[in-house]
Amino acid sequence: MEISKKDWKLFRERISGWQEAYMQKLTEEYIALLSKNEDASEKFWELDKRIKDDRRKPGVQLRLDKKSLDIDLVRLIQDEAITLDELDGFSEELKKRVKTLLQGFML
Repeated sequence: MEISKKDWKLFRERISGWQEAYMQKLTEEYIALLSKNEDASEKFWELDKRIKDDRRKPGVQLRLDKKSLDIDLVRLIQDEAITLDELDGFSEELKKRVKTLLQGFML
């Protein structure tokens, strides 16, 4: 599927806001983790693991590549960094492609 210039431009405009909101959500989860009534060492190592795992997620770090825009959107949705509703403004063709890919990944 060829990604339109309009879709690519819109994605580049939105990705930083999406990532910022996702990292805010992660930060709140880390605060809750650190607030648990557990030994400091347990909280430390659990947080360390979470950060190592989370830093690889597209909601935190993403290589911008027009060719993988549809897959990147699917990954963002799967990681709950965005929702399908946040694809408002993108072309119907791209939204349909993302929905199709999501269905394929759920099988």
